[in-house]
Amino acid sequence: MPATTPFDPSLIDTHLVVDARTPLEYEEDHIPGAINVPLLSNEERVEIGILHKEVGPHAARKRGLELTAHRFPDMVRDIAGAACGRPILVYCWRGGLRSKTVTTILGLTGHDAVQLTGGYRGFRNHVVSYFNPFLPEMPLVVLHGMTGIGKTTLLQLLEKRGNSVVDLEGLACHRGSAFGQLGLVQSLTQKRFETILWDACRKAPSHLPLIVEGESERIGRVSLPGDFYQKMAAGIRVWGYASLETRVERLIEEYGLPCYKEEMGVALQRIRKKLGGAKCEELAGHLERWEMEPFMTGLVCDYYDKVYYKNRTWEADFNLEMEEFDRAAQELERYLQQRLS
Repeated sequence: MPATTPFDPSLIDTHLVVDARTPLEYEEDHIPGAINVPLLSNEERVEIGILHKEVGPHAARKRGLELTAHRFPDMVRDIAGAACGRPILVYCWRGGLRSKTVTTILGLTGHDAVQLTGGYRGFRNHVVSYFNPFLPEMPLVVLHGMTGIGKTTLLQLLEKRGNSVVDLEGLACHRGSAFGQLGLVQSLTQKRFETILWDACRKAPSHLPLIVEGESERIGRVSLPGDFYQKMAAGIRVWGYASLETRVERLIEEYGLPCYKEEMGVALQRIRKKLGGAKCEELAGHLERWEMEPFMTGLVCDYYDKVYYKNRTWEADFNLEMEEFDRAAQELERYLQQRLS
């Protein structure tokens, strides 16, 4: 019998994590840092499952051995090469036969390998529990503000300066607005989003307040897990602001790329009803002629500023001018140090 261990986050940092499930299962979600060395292909797993149901476990295991035995030498070589001397943690769906088999052959060939008790399902339960409830050691600091002020840019600068930051839009591969998917592909599943958010939170310095951008509960097709959104609502609210000219300039810098033109046209039609037909046609004309300044100005004044934060019912804890990012970062750090000291 191979050695087994329950899940602990530290294992991710000390072991090579091997996912013995199928490529489809791995793509849906996997433990951070895990490599996929499938014992069965997608099609073979279906075949074994049908055989197990219609004939029985003995026939299914016999067929499984026929399908996989010839792969064992290559699997051991690939895993050992990736491990580079580290101990190995192997898991499958629920700590069953697939991970047991891979762990056993690794042990028989002299490698330090353990099987994860409960498999991916046990890890998934850990992630779900982490956000239910979400209990950060320090308060959440939520950066709000109108579109175009450069919230993401400021977050990236704050992280470079050593602050604890989680970029929710970056993790979700979506900017959280009507034009939020320009140049991005949001292909990750809800489970995958929750896993990478969990990993980002565990890696963030726990002795510092966690800074995030103000978002709705949904970011594109994924949602913030557990009570994360409620914890954001109860956090320290920072209202960032900048002049209309600065916002338009920053939007042009981020979105004003010719390769986005077609996608921008499609996104514009999605908000036609809220803009009104005449205004939509006016902006479509600016876009067609690639007149970015009047196009972005119209989007800001006639759509974004009328839709986002239109009925803000809360007062900001701190108002932050964001005309210059370096100064804004310093001012926010100074405020948080005074507030939390």
